[in-house]
Amino acid sequence: MSSGVKMVAAAAAGGAAASVIYSKLSERSSVSGEASSNGKAPLRVMVSGAAGQIGYSLLPLIASGQALGEQQEIILHLLDIAPALGALGGVKMELEDGAYPLLKGVVVTAEAAEALADVDVAVFVGGFPRGPGMLRKDLIAKNCGIFSAQGKALEQVAKKSCKILVVANPANTNCLILKENAPSIPSENFTCLTRLDLNRAKFQIAQRALCKVQDVSNVAIWGNHSDTQFPDAFNAHVVRNSVKLSVSDAVDDNDWLENDFIKTVQQRGKAVIDARKLSSAMSAANAIKDHLRTWLVTGTKPGETTSMGVWSNGNPYGVQGGLIFSFPVHIENGAVSISNDYKVNSFAQNKIQITEKELLEEWTDAKAALASQK
Repeated sequence: MSSGVKMVAAAAAGGAAASVIYSKLSERSSVSGEASSNGKAPLRVMVSGAAGQIGYSLLPLIASGQALGEQQEIILHLLDIAPALGALGGVKMELEDGAYPLLKGVVVTAEAAEALADVDVAVFVGGFPRGPGMLRKDLIAKNCGIFSAQGKALEQVAKKSCKILVVANPANTNCLILKENAPSIPSENFTCLTRLDLNRAKFQIAQRALCKVQDVSNVAIWGNHSDTQFPDAFNAHVVRNSVKLSVSDAVDDNDWLENDFIKTVQQRGKAVIDARKLSSAMSAANAIKDHLRTWLVTGTKPGETTSMGVWSNGNPYGVQGGLIFSFPVHIENGAVSISNDYKVNSFAQNKIQITEKELLEEWTDAKAALASQK
């Protein structure tokens, strides 16, 4: 997903001169990160591509506490390219006018090193968008420069405990590029967004199974955030009329689960673009909020999973190490662990191998692009 603003590599790396603007939402003590009246220091949260559509929908969810907790004060670091600073200044004014009690400061900048300084959470929404006729290989090459530069900035100025979420496409590979350039930040701190795919899948199942969307659990998204992803409902359950059922029993249509359901989720982003002539923004922002809240606030319920792109090393499903790959995961107190409870039949294994192959190809393309840019 792109921010709607082309974030070219030089500007994203801070090559262009740009001022840093601090809002007057708080006293100096809060902007410096000192503990507030509730005893918790404000979290510094960086959002790149902040002037774009997703950013515009996301920032109120963060500022209001929906993403990171209703008691957690926030200092927002907003990053975009220099030509977007005017629009970003308008976003800053709207955040001020929202009078969010938890929002204690806003930084607006076009320099990655300024945006990432001492941040606790970094959400990378901005990237080079895919244009008409552009091959995925070309998109990867365009984003390599951006994310390698931002990864270096992460390494140099962010907290080593920083939690990272990549949204900009190709999200899995962009996340891996960041990780490779920030080796001192733990591997488990790098994630990419597949919660939007999960939310899409849960809605489709709820409609088909005639239940509430919140009563659908343990759907999994495997692999790449692309049209090779595998939305897996064969280990999932629903609660209907107070009775827990497998999705297979509730839907009673395996042909739909193996075909139309998967294709609908895989192609949903394209369907949104075809309908509104713009990429998903509101639903993407909501998914980012869900991802952050589950990871850093609530965790998963006992016996339940969510899905996110995580470091693949040591996984129990035979997926090659060295990738950012979406798995079903359990989360407790911020610690993410890949679930080992999922049954993977030959149909599912084939789907997982298809998306794994694409990610391996993407990483090969990325390494070649990075080598050519040195």
